[in-house]
Amino acid sequence: MNATPGDRFFSALEATVREVDPQIAEALLGERQRIDRGLELIASENFVSPAVLAAMGSVMTNKYAEGYPGKRYYGGCEFVDVAEELARERAKQLFHCDHVNVQPHSGAQANMAVYLATCQPGDVVFGMDLSHGGHLTHGHPLNYSGKTFQIHPYLVRRDTETIDYDALRDMARQYRPKLIVCGASAYPRIIDFETIAAIAHEVGALVMADIAHIAGMVAVGLHPSPVPHCEFVTTTTHKTLRGPRGGMVMCQAPFAEALDKAVFPGVQGGPLMHIIAAKAVAFAEALTPAYRSYIQQVLTNARVLCESLMELGWRMVSGGTDNHLMLINLGADGISGKKAEERLGLAGITVNKNTVPFDTRKPYIGSGIRIGTPAVTSRGMGPDEMRRIASLIDRVLRSEDEAVWAEVKQQVLELTRAFPIYGSC
Repeated sequence: MNATPGDRFFSALEATVREVDPQIAEALLGERQRIDRGLELIASENFVSPAVLAAMGSVMTNKYAEGYPGKRYYGGCEFVDVAEELARERAKQLFHCDHVNVQPHSGAQANMAVYLATCQPGDVVFGMDLSHGGHLTHGHPLNYSGKTFQIHPYLVRRDTETIDYDALRDMARQYRPKLIVCGASAYPRIIDFETIAAIAHEVGALVMADIAHIAGMVAVGLHPSPVPHCEFVTTTTHKTLRGPRGGMVMCQAPFAEALDKAVFPGVQGGPLMHIIAAKAVAFAEALTPAYRSYIQQVLTNARVLCESLMELGWRMVSGGTDNHLMLINLGADGISGKKAEERLGLAGITVNKNTVPFDTRKPYIGSGIRIGTPAVTSRGMGPDEMRRIASLIDRVLRSEDEAVWAEVKQQVLELTRAFPIYGSC
C-alpha cells in the first residue's frame, strides 16, 4: 500500500524526534497508535489537520511578541504580526463579531480575561452549576472564579433537565449580578442566549457566553449565536472548531480596549505565536463549505448515536441532544461513571465520567458518562458507524465479562482500520 501524506508527515516527525529523544518518540508513536486504533468519544476532543499540526510545530514558536500587531515590545515581529492579523480577521469573519483577541492560551484564560475586564473581587456573578453542565471557570469554589467572586450558581429544571430560565430571572432580580456567565461543558441542548441576555440587561448585568463546546456549530449557523446579544463571547479553538489547543475572546466594540488590556498585560505575557498561526489555519479551514458539511455530520451523528443508545434502553439527560454531545445517566444504583469510563477504555472506547443533574455521587466518581461525535466524524464515520458504536457501548456497559470487553476491542480495531485518521500505524 502506498504511503499517504499522513504516513509521510508522521514518519518524518517521529524520526526527527527519535534522533534526539527516543523515549518521547515512543510516547508520540504510542499516542498516534492509541487514537488511530480506538474510538475517541470525548466530546471536547478532536483531530486537527496536518496543516494545523505543521503550524503548531513551526518556527513561530521561537518568537517573543508581547503586545499586539503594530504595537509590540520586541523587534522582529513583522511576520508574526501577519499571522495574528490573519487569525483575528478570519475569526471576525467566522463569527461576525466586532472585535476579537486570539492570544489567550486556553479557554480558562479567555474567561479570566473577561472577569478582569468587567468585575472587581467580591462582585456578584452567576454561572451554571458544574454538576448541571457548567464549567469550573464559571464559579466553582475551587477555581479562581469561585474564590474571587460572589458566585450564585443557576440550575436546570428537575423535570426537563434543561436550563430554568424563569428561576434565572428571579435570581437576577434578587441578587443583581454584575456578570452572568452562560454556556456549558456538558449540556446537550440549545442555549437561549437571547433570553439570558435579556434577563441580564433587565438588571444592568453584562453577559459572557462561553461557547467552547459549540463554537463550530455557532460559526456555521447551526446553533443560535450569542454574538448579537452578549457583550463578551469566549471559546476554545479546539473541540468542534478543530483547531489547536487554545482560547480566544470576542467582544462588542465598546469593550475592546478593556479586553485587550485584560489579556495583556492583565493575565498573560508573551503570546504563543505558533499556536496563533495554527489558529489562523484552522479558521481558514472553518470558512470552507467542507467544514460546514462536517459540522452538519457531527450533529447528525450525535442524534443517531443518542437515539440508538436510547433504543437500547439507556437514559439520556434531558431526553436527547441538540448538539454534538450527550450524557448517559447511569443511575445512582447502577455502574458509576468512573467504572463505565474504565470499562469502556479497556474495550478501546474513550469517554469521560461526568456528573449528571442532581447527582448524589462525587464528581470524581459521577453517575454519568459524556459522549461526543466530533472526533469520530473527523475520521469520516457516519450514521451506520454510530449505530454500531452504540451497540458496542451497550455490550460493554452491560457485561462484567472481560472476554466480552476484549471481543469488543477487536471489533473497535476492525472499525477504526476502515477510517484511519493520520495514516496507518
